Amino acid sequence: MSDSAEPETPRPGQPVRGSQTGQPLNALFDLLGRRWTMTVVWALRDGGATFRELQTRSGGIAASVLNTRLRELREAGLVENGEDGYALTDLGHGLIEAGAPLTAWADHWAAALSNLDD
Repeated sequence: MSDSAEPETPRPGQPVRGSQTGQPLNALFDLLGRRWTMTVVWALRDGGATFRELQTRSGGIAASVLNTRLRELREAGLVENGEDGYALTDLGHGLIEAGAPLTAWADHWAAALSNLDD
């Protein structure tokens, strides 16, 4: 890892937070667990966006943080920067598809907790 405050972009097979061996799932969780990363990925799920559009879709994320997250997501092969702005790659769309069961579970969890509060 570099000496900078922000660790390098997690990659399978390289040491990451939680795994010295860089197990692919640990590398993915390290990447997605970074502040704002899932927000950026989620903001791109329905189509590409310019930097400013993505900043707005992401709830006003600071430009410096958005730049860092986009760099990491590009290095991880999940986002690309084309003529029309940023968009998910095929891998990025696959991540959204793979996350669908977790999204459904989270919705169920939210409803269950809401019922407990009633």
